Formats: sequence, structure tokens, C-alpha cells
Amino acid sequence: MRFTGSTDAKVDEKGRVFVPSNFRKILQKEEVDGLILRRDIFQRCLVLFPINVWDAQVDAITARTNMFSREGRDALRKFVAGAENVSMDSGGRILLPKRLLKEAGIKNDVRFIGVDNTIEIWSKHAAEELLNDYDILGNTLETMMNGENA
Repeated sequence: MRFTGSTDAKVDEKGRVFVPSNFRKILQKEEVDGLILRRDIFQRCLVLFPINVWDAQVDAITARTNMFSREGRDALRKFVAGAENVSMDSGGRILLPKRLLKEAGIKNDVRFIGVDNTIEIWSKHAAEELLNDYDILGNTLETMMNGENA
């Protein structure tokens, strides 16, 4: 499953937003039966995980976590504690919890961005700032593709 592209949307007064149809079609085709939403660990945005992708992420973290390592257990705990189960209603909307909207700085206008096997939800303004800086993109890809760590 791979999500690409970006689509703008509006969050209503109750915190509901329509998942863009191009992303809904992929979720339906893959028969995704659950979604997890959490704040990104690096950026001020939300990440929507299909349940199978979420489970794989948690499994990967758990596999690398020593149950007797305070730092590892704290990282795992923080990662899963920040997550919320969400579901699409019959109209294709999800409810974005107020806590997560606040953490991501989202008010009304959002941009959904497909990033591999997840969907990011950004405030539209923050997404425009991020996506319009092509020098950073070019420099980072150049470094990554030339074998250097980025």
C-alpha cells in the first residue's frame, strides 16, 4: 500500500474531516479495517496509520526494546500512548481529537499528504512552508543518494 500526492480539506467545528477520495480508495481496496492517528515524532503534523502498518511499527519498536531498559520502555510507552483509534464514518470522515489538533497546530484548513504507507495531516500553512522549500529537498536527496546519512 502506497499513498502519494496531497489534497487540501477543511476540518469542521466538531473536528471532523473528509479523508480525500484518492486515499479512501486505497484504504478500501486494501480492505483496511482500522486506523490509528498520532502526532508525528519529528514534525508538527498528524500521521494516519492503517492498522497493519501501525502494528508493524509497534512490533519493530518492541523487537528492539529491552524490557529492562528504562529509555527503551519510555520511548515505546510514549509512542503508543500518543495514539488514538479512529474510524471513517459512512461519508468518509474521521474525527480528529482536539488534543491532537492542538498538538499539530491545526485549526480549519488542512493538507493531507501521502507518505509511503501512511497519510500525514498538516495545517495547510505549515505544509505549504515545508513543501515549497525545494533547496532543502534537493540537498537532502543529493546527500542521501550519494551514500551519506541524512
